[in-house]
Amino acid sequence: MKIIKFHSEQERQKLFSKELRQNVNAYFKENNLSTKGNFTMILKTISVYSLFLLPFFAVLYLNPSFGVSWLLYILIGIGTAGVGMSVMHDALHNSYSKHKWVNKVMGWSMYVIGSNVFNWKIQHNIFHHAYTNIDGLDEDIRTRGIMRFSEHTPVEPIHKYQHLYSLPMYSMMTLAMLVGDLPRLIRYYKAGLMKQHLGNPFKEFSILIAVKIIYLSVFIGLPILNTDLLWHQVLICFASMHLIAGFIFALTFQMAHIVEGVAQPLPDEHQVAENEWAVHQLMTTANFAPNNHLLNWYVGGLNFQVEHHLFPNICHMHYPAISKIVEATAKKYDVPYLSNPTLFSAVRSHLRRLKELGRVSINESNTATH
Repeated sequence: MKIIKFHSEQERQKLFSKELRQNVNAYFKENNLSTKGNFTMILKTISVYSLFLLPFFAVLYLNPSFGVSWLLYILIGIGTAGVGMSVMHDALHNSYSKHKWVNKVMGWSMYVIGSNVFNWKIQHNIFHHAYTNIDGLDEDIRTRGIMRFSEHTPVEPIHKYQHLYSLPMYSMMTLAMLVGDLPRLIRYYKAGLMKQHLGNPFKEFSILIAVKIIYLSVFIGLPILNTDLLWHQVLICFASMHLIAGFIFALTFQMAHIVEGVAQPLPDEHQVAENEWAVHQLMTTANFAPNNHLLNWYVGGLNFQVEHHLFPNICHMHYPAISKIVEATAKKYDVPYLSNPTLFSAVRSHLRRLKELGRVSINESNTATH
């Protein structure tokens, strides 16, 4: 694994990083607030878990028709995404609670979508957060077949149309995680990342396999055994649940890093990125719909991605308040603060960026100018 250093010769960048930390710390101290979740976070957890669990219990115990069951599984998909974004995400960043055991237990919400905690911590907490939008390290912008997210990778003819087929493709995200966790864990093991991050191979592989078996037994096996639904009807419901959850998950994350104005800088030959880490996060991340309170509640503050990337260990309940501090400090030091005002404008910006990425690469552009 390459180690990238973030460094700038510009004094204003260093001053910005220092003052930003001081300003945010002062906010919590002056208001006598914990940076972690509060009672409101507990109520939210109950709400999103209810959205996830109650429809499933209705399928099992009310034994509704296929059509009604299908609609209930759609609600389960919406609840799945809500649990992942509002509970699991904070917990695995250790921002849900000041107690490590609470974060660990709530982080098990990852198993709600049938996925793996260890994989997520490596792929998301380390590769994505430390090296945001850096090609070759941030796996979120890794080119995957017909989807091209990095301007530094080759353009294939099919990419010309990716802005047209991208949204349906996003629906496959959680299904891809469901079946792709084992190959990913094997890849991390072979790369030495499991040893580097103190993972026990037997334990991690055992957990992954056990979780997959339990998850599939619950969400496919139980409805087949305990309801009048036929096996293929259960599979249709199960797939629909994942298509909904995957679409919500993927689009939410894409609107933060693959939109117009967001940079994809590369380190130099000495593996040094030319900006301070905090400035790099502001250059590679964008907020969206900051005034949409319902959206903010449902996506777990992920529409405030700038604040999340700067302060991942702060609970998302605080992001709207500290966003004003971040924006004001960025303006003072002439550091970019990117934000799309509405959900619709963010989706449009994302699709335009995909269209742009599907046409020309950085290397091709440089070759053409010479």
